Amino acid sequence: MEFDPAEMGIRDVYSLMVQLITPRPIAWVSTMSESGISNLAPYSFFNGVGANPPSLLFCPANRRDGSPKDSLRNVLETKEFVVNVVSSATASQMNQTSADYASTSSEIEALAIETVASKLVKPPRVAASMAQFECRLLQHIELSSGPAGANVVIGEIVMLHVDDTIVQEKIIDPKKLDNVGRLGGQSYARTTGRFELDRPSKPE
Repeated sequence: MEFDPAEMGIRDVYSLMVQLITPRPIAWVSTMSESGISNLAPYSFFNGVGANPPSLLFCPANRRDGSPKDSLRNVLETKEFVVNVVSSATASQMNQTSADYASTSSEIEALAIETVASKLVKPPRVAASMAQFECRLLQHIELSSGPAGANVVIGEIVMLHVDDTIVQEKIIDPKKLDNVGRLGGQSYARTTGRFELDRPSKPE
């Protein structure tokens, strides 16, 4: 079958993308408004960008009325955010923070999520997360405005926190990290059933 996005609705295009681009890592993004209200929300259009500078991106879509989501508005105001890695143990809490809380409410406070202070940025880190990236805004790219308009937020990683129990000599144990990925619909995946492939030294 062939699908032409130009002839489809946004919801249908989105549905196909999230079912085919899998598994997607989850950025559990904590931000702080200028008035000091903390926000915590998950985004599955997320990945690393590069190591020089150390950077990552996440992609918050606009609300149905075309206004920016709290995470995006806060990042544009303060130029700071934290990406908390989601493991199986925190998946349920992460899912709860995807509810549509009012801008005047804090998901962290409403759900009694324990946090710890960041070192270089104001937004807090999720205490139960096995790893967190403190970031400062490098670039915001507005791909389109209006309802469901796509945004790319690129952040420079200024501090990286990793739980002592999952790292040994700078090597992360993927079994202990136990992070989860997003599939389509309400489905998620665990990083189990892993396999390894040796990188070829030269073309065959």
